[in-house]
Amino acid sequence: MIAHCIEEKIGMSNLSSPQEILFTLKALRQVVIEEGQYTFNQWRSQIQRSEFLDSALNLAEYLALRRYDLRTLQTALMPWGLSSLGRIESRVRPNLDAVIATLESICYPESAQSITHPEMDSFFEGDRLLHQRTNELFGPPCSQRRVRIMVTLPTEAAIDYDLVRKIVHRGATCVRINCAHDSANLWQAMIDHVQRAEHETGMMCKVMMDLGGPKIRTGQVLTPVDRNRVLPGDFIVLSREGDTDAEKPEGGSLPLSDRFQISCTVPEILDLLMVGTAVYIDDGKIRTRVVDTNYPLENGQSGLLLQVTHAKPKGAKLRSEKGLNFPNTILPLSPLTPKDLQDLDFVATHADMIGYSFVQQPADIDLLQQELDRRLGVRLQRPAIVAKIETAIAVRNLPELMIHAAGKQSFGVMIARGDLAVEIGYQRLAEIQEEILWICEAAHIPVIWATQVLESLVKDGAPSRGEMTDAAMAERAECVMLNKGPFIAEAITILDDVLTRMENHQMKKTPQLRALHSW
Repeated sequence: MIAHCIEEKIGMSNLSSPQEILFTLKALRQVVIEEGQYTFNQWRSQIQRSEFLDSALNLAEYLALRRYDLRTLQTALMPWGLSSLGRIESRVRPNLDAVIATLESICYPESAQSITHPEMDSFFEGDRLLHQRTNELFGPPCSQRRVRIMVTLPTEAAIDYDLVRKIVHRGATCVRINCAHDSANLWQAMIDHVQRAEHETGMMCKVMMDLGGPKIRTGQVLTPVDRNRVLPGDFIVLSREGDTDAEKPEGGSLPLSDRFQISCTVPEILDLLMVGTAVYIDDGKIRTRVVDTNYPLENGQSGLLLQVTHAKPKGAKLRSEKGLNFPNTILPLSPLTPKDLQDLDFVATHADMIGYSFVQQPADIDLLQQELDRRLGVRLQRPAIVAKIETAIAVRNLPELMIHAAGKQSFGVMIARGDLAVEIGYQRLAEIQEEILWICEAAHIPVIWATQVLESLVKDGAPSRGEMTDAAMAERAECVMLNKGPFIAEAITILDDVLTRMENHQMKKTPQLRALHSW
């Protein structure tokens, strides 16, 4: 009944009197508290760290609040010089209480207030918790800059100490080692160089080791004799690893001139796909849909027949070792492959953070924590977990992922914008990354802004205008990740400058009204 009343009131275009606004806000507050408490009670058994309880409750109340379209209410608050609730993420109830207390003093100045203004410390408690957890995850900042910089180490970092020292000296507060490449001996050499650079520069640098996960890629690629690029309308045969018709004989119902064929490194995926399923190749450069799930191969096996729906006007090349994505398809794969479990023997005792690829549901978090328990026993000090959000399913499950992880140990979230953009569509990426930032701030969880930040600068020595704008927007996260490249040192210096400048203008979503010096 109360929820229905709120939907009616906040949907009204005429919330003109402070009394009407006050009534609506009080009803909203009651629903937020009741629904938030209900959700929190559902989560409570998963939370072992008492210091995360307040954050979990704030997250639950934020999710309750965001069930409603509050735009009319926000507009009604503005002429009264009150918070429009646009910065409520880290402090849901204190923000509501502050606005209600001020409205009560406006509407009923002679009466005792039913809700008092929150104390300054309690109002900013969420900001303090986020700052504390950012320090726990990444270490203290190396300068006045709030946002940390993470750098992916290339293989050369195992033999080139000067490169690692330059990365740390220029301002990287953490480095990433991609366990999909190299070996434990090389990883150890990289870590040794990081520790030496810390000692020589006096600057702290944390190490994140990124587990490869079940990355689904193209295997062997076969093309027609007379063509090497696919165009919209072309057909591609998708087969199991090792099932390609190596001799490329004419077969099936398609003539050889239209025959492209690729294999899949995770063959069991093919059994989950249906006619109409979208299949994206090479970060979505080639988009297809399944038109036949039982297409015969000459070797007696069967594959899937895909029809290309999108490619460059002049065509796109099929290549091996390129990613395969299946948007909106639930893939029941374990996020920990046999290789990941083997790598974890080293990672568990050498990494400050573990980058967790392909995590999608709370059980995935539980699985990694169990594997860490198996290797570390009762040791109190264990690596933090950084969940890489790269699928639509992970986005939907994000609150539960955070409860299962941060309820037990230090935790962060990486917005893996490359795979995520392919999975949800490029046009939705900006919207979804905003929502991830909001949800994480509500739980006081640090966020890493990743994928192709200043990519042209890192690789070619000169950034594009769009990349500079993207780097500036990254200030709303707690950490920004740069990929490896020949100009990585220069990129760190420029990113440091951009982030430092932007912090004078914006803190998360809040504008900082520094004096303007441009006019």
